[in-house]
Amino acid sequence: MSFEAVLGQEPAIKTLERALRSGKVHHAYRFEGPPGVGKNLAALALAQALLCEAPTPLACQHCSACKRAQTFSEEPPHLPAHPDLLIVERGIYKGVLQASEASGISIEQVRRIVLSRVGFSPHEGRAVVCIVRSAEELTTSAANALLKTLEEPPSRTFFVLLTSKPSRLLDTIRSRTLPVRFGPLPDAVVSKLLAARGLDEKLAQLAHGSMQEALASADPEELSRRSSFSEQLLAGLDAPDLSGALAFAEKLKLERAELTDLLTHLAQVLALRARAIVAEKPEDARRAARRHEIVRSALADIERNVGPQLALEAMVAKLRRT
Repeated sequence: MSFEAVLGQEPAIKTLERALRSGKVHHAYRFEGPPGVGKNLAALALAQALLCEAPTPLACQHCSACKRAQTFSEEPPHLPAHPDLLIVERGIYKGVLQASEASGISIEQVRRIVLSRVGFSPHEGRAVVCIVRSAEELTTSAANALLKTLEEPPSRTFFVLLTSKPSRLLDTIRSRTLPVRFGPLPDAVVSKLLAARGLDEKLAQLAHGSMQEALASADPEELSRRSSFSEQLLAGLDAPDLSGALAFAEKLKLERAELTDLLTHLAQVLALRARAIVAEKPEDARRAARRHEIVRSALADIERNVGPQLALEAMVAKLRRT
């Protein structure tokens, strides 16, 4: 997994390549950015370079370590073949009690997968690399357990924390990790990646700079679910009174993650609508743009831990007034 596979993130990749070439790789990075923009690919490319048997100082791509660092098991949880590449992710390990990870990445997983391993020398010589996916999901106890290792990192041990919500990380975790920022992907990059998979390039318009969003939009069942939500909500807003829209909102009772997903799609629909009609119906376009901002504001409220149902009902009332 070379850095060349990470498209549209040139500043971040240059930062990592410069660190490798100078021999000044930080012991703990924090890759920040929206979901589906290349953070995980970049983390795997960095891990491959650190594990490579003959780095240039970038990964040679040919040695046994390079090949195993980019080879994952075919069956879930899709773990790497290289023993010195550790993956931490909520719910990924069957041996970790599911109940213990109901609220996030558990201290049990951190102890069993990370702490039991990082205090020892690499199995194969060069380094141990630990990638924590969705690091904002670390429970407080898990984060504090990990913090002790970040404060006194063992030699040749590297951490990469991936997060789309850095504000949810403990301040102490943020202070001991070096941020590398990943932005939304340009539409041209998303279109190129979609074309390579044989998918409709126009889906890039719904992606909001995220390949993850583009792929979700390509799933007929997922697209139908999202579209149904947007259509029903907008239809309720345009009804003679607000009761229909409020009743629709009240009966949903969505979890935070699911509501975030649906509102993100609604925001995309409104943004596309505003652009499509701006020339012929400028007033309607301005209304769609105002509604887009209201939906984005609701998403920000949910990010700040406002209750999902409260955020949804408040958003509906504001949308009705536009």
